[in-house]
Order: sequence, then C-alpha cells, then structure tokens
Amino acid sequence: MQSLLFTPGDAYLAADSSTYPWYVVFEDEGVAAYFYACDRTRGTDDDAIVDAMLVYNVSSLRDPEKQRLASIQWSRDGMQAVMYLDGVAQGLFDFAKRIGSCRLDFPNFMAAQGETWRQSSHAWDDEALRTFESGLYAEPAN
Repeated sequence: MQSLLFTPGDAYLAADSSTYPWYVVFEDEGVAAYFYACDRTRGTDDDAIVDAMLVYNVSSLRDPEKQRLASIQWSRDGMQAVMYLDGVAQGLFDFAKRIGSCRLDFPNFMAAQGETWRQSSHAWDDEALRTFESGLYAEPAN
C-alpha cells in the first residue's frame, strides 16, 4: 500500500500496478481531488487517463485545513486498485472489467462510440469492495 499524508489543496500520489500497463493517480490541485485510472500505452500525463472519478471538493470538506491520509492498495493480480481517504475507501477501479466506482458517483457521461471504459455510471459498489478486501487476505491458490 502506498500512502501520503497531506493537507487538502495540494496532493499527488501515483501507484503502479504489478500488471503492465496500469497505474492510478490520486490528485488534489486545490479545488477538487480526483482518482484516475491510467494506461501507459496511451502516453503520459492526461493522455494516459482512461477514467476519472471525483473524490471530494475541497470546499465541501469538514475541516479542510486538517491533514489527511491518502492510500492506494492494489489487488494481488494488479487488476484492481482502491483509493482510501483516512482509511475509508473512496474509489475502486477494475481494469479487467474496465469500470470504476466511487462514493460520489461522479462524473458520468453518455456512452461514446469506441469507448472501452464504462463512463455512464460510477455508482459505488459495496460488494466489489468486499470482494477486493477479502482477496487481500485470502490464501493464494497453489
């Protein structure tokens, strides 16, 4: 698990998957914080982003000057990543299914032709989180 202690308004945490070409980024540039799913084969920076989910608006946080802990955990197979804020899961990307879910279910777009990731919904999925977290502690198959 990779973690970052930060004050809202300025944060950047990237975490590589053990499975190429995936990586994720948590970024707070001052107004809002997003969790990004990225694909290294598409280039760098914004070109690599395949999906994005809102984690919070800084102005909506209670005690925005309070330090927070952002953490990113990958699944054992490197195909799922969860972003935690102060120990609470905020977003989950499933690279195999090409879907993301977040507590705020935002942003959502109409399906575009040729789009490979689900963009029409980012609705939170408690069962997906339970499955992810139980997989972290399960005995590996031989």
